[in-house]
Amino acid sequence: MCIFLKKSVKINHIINEKNIRIVRAKKGFTLIELLVVIAIIGVFASVAFVTLGPARKRARDSKRRADFKQINTAMEVCYNDNNCGNGAEKYIDTTQGANTLTSIGNFVSSLPLDPLDVVPYQYTWTEGTVAYHCLYVKSESLLDTWFCSSNRGVFSKTAPAYTPLNADCCGVDITQ
Repeated sequence: MCIFLKKSVKINHIINEKNIRIVRAKKGFTLIELLVVIAIIGVFASVAFVTLGPARKRARDSKRRADFKQINTAMEVCYNDNNCGNGAEKYIDTTQGANTLTSIGNFVSSLPLDPLDVVPYQYTWTEGTVAYHCLYVKSESLLDTWFCSSNRGVFSKTAPAYTPLNADCCGVDITQ
């Protein structure tokens, strides 16, 4: 009986060692498992990227509208201030081009820039006189749409993508 117990204990010991080795060998992940997990994460990331793209465009367009409201309010306050423009009931002279006006008197010390600030997404001024002002930028999320800020207010206008806005936006023909 003693021999039987010794053999039984020895066999159990060998089996336990094999089980321990098997458990130790299965501690990590296989290369295939890791590649599958990486592929799943990649699919989720690409879906998130595609989903968030239009939302980012709409967010930048919202910032453009808010900037234009701020600029338009400052221009109107400036219009009524004797010390801001070229006298009472006059706007600041503007020069044709993107980001040409940097401040509006004491009302806006530093004008905001477009969130992207690359053509055609730049706040573009028309050459103005003291009788009007006009600022426009192309929308990212709306096809062939431009945002306008002028003495007529802040609004959006549909126009061909290749053409700068015309009299519909600013009250003057800015293509000439």
